[in-house]
Amino acid sequence: MINVNDNFLKLPGSYLFTEIAHRVAAYKEANPQAPVIKMGIGDVTLPLPAASIMAMQKAISEMAHKESFRGYGPEQGYDFLREAIAAEYKQTGVDLAADEIFISDGSKSDCGNIGDIFSTNCKVALTDPVYPVYVDTNVMAGRAGELLPNGQWSNLVYMPVSAKNGFVPELPKEKVDLIYLCFPNNPTGTTLTKDQLKVFVDYAHKNGALILFDSAYEAFITEKDVPHSIFEIPEARDCAIEFRSFSKTAGFTGTRCGYTVIPHTVKAKGSDGQVVELNKLWLRRQCTKFNGTPYIVQRGAAAIYTPEGKQQVRQLIDYYMGNAKIIRESLLKAGFEVYGGVNGPYVWMATPNAQSSWDFFDYLLKEKNIVTTPGVGFGPSGEGFIRFSSLGSRENTIEAMGRF
Repeated sequence: MINVNDNFLKLPGSYLFTEIAHRVAAYKEANPQAPVIKMGIGDVTLPLPAASIMAMQKAISEMAHKESFRGYGPEQGYDFLREAIAAEYKQTGVDLAADEIFISDGSKSDCGNIGDIFSTNCKVALTDPVYPVYVDTNVMAGRAGELLPNGQWSNLVYMPVSAKNGFVPELPKEKVDLIYLCFPNNPTGTTLTKDQLKVFVDYAHKNGALILFDSAYEAFITEKDVPHSIFEIPEARDCAIEFRSFSKTAGFTGTRCGYTVIPHTVKAKGSDGQVVELNKLWLRRQCTKFNGTPYIVQRGAAAIYTPEGKQQVRQLIDYYMGNAKIIRESLLKAGFEVYGGVNGPYVWMATPNAQSSWDFFDYLLKEKNIVTTPGVGFGPSGEGFIRFSSLGSRENTIEAMGRF
């Protein structure tokens, strides 16, 4: 009998959202008439922008003719999409070359796969609470150590974010190699200003660290001093990789498309001391283990950068942020302790009477027929909180808040 990768055996029994789905399914099976409203997983509910639909329909038609048929595409993405993304960055003052942008099937994949190009000896720091993929993929790679009784991993460095520190993570107290940051934050919906983010860029330069910056929710930002990209801080070009997604921005959760930005100036070294561009390593990794995002999907993604596409995306974002405002204001009015919902589609709420996250999740499911996400599923510091997603319908959002 062969041996397995023992690191997989260290993982908890199920992925957070798998456990939620299991509990909801069991409840609905026992209560088939229950009017359950799902506000847990961050899945969108509105149709794709019309510009994207038209572009994809045209691309499908191209596949019907020999002259315009497309087979395998470039693993790193078609130039028409990479150039459109670079042009969009330039409008915000960030100059990128098209070959610094890598198209993929979503930022979740890239956030998980990026670890392939780093040594398993790298010391990893991340916020707590945190998007579970950052933790679990480092467990799989063997960087996390052992799971401790408090829910943390022995070899990971945690940077708590809570109301006590204004949801601004503290710098690692020890030297680390990789720092995961997600802002606007999933799950808390909170943000960093440029000055607050620059503190991490300065730390990375001083300590030879690399920042892995998940900017999947940048399109939801409403406040002026909140950076949409870490590369708005010029020094970050030498010490950061950025992940972005079309999933929430343009409703591509079922279509799957995202991208990663790795400037040529971001470098690391091998065990022999040889300095290498991470851009080249990621290109090599993608060409070997990824066959590229479908041409039809990339045409749909490129369409959001047209004038019509931008307007339609803005309408989608405004709709979801309207939901976030309803959730936030309703919960505040009801007397709950609430955060987020201003620059991102998530609202972070403290459970009443110090209930555990899972207990309050079960209460809301069974008594109010509302599905949320228990905060402890994002890490020990998430205990005592639940997360609401504003990506549902307006009708369901109003109905759910009425149940409070």
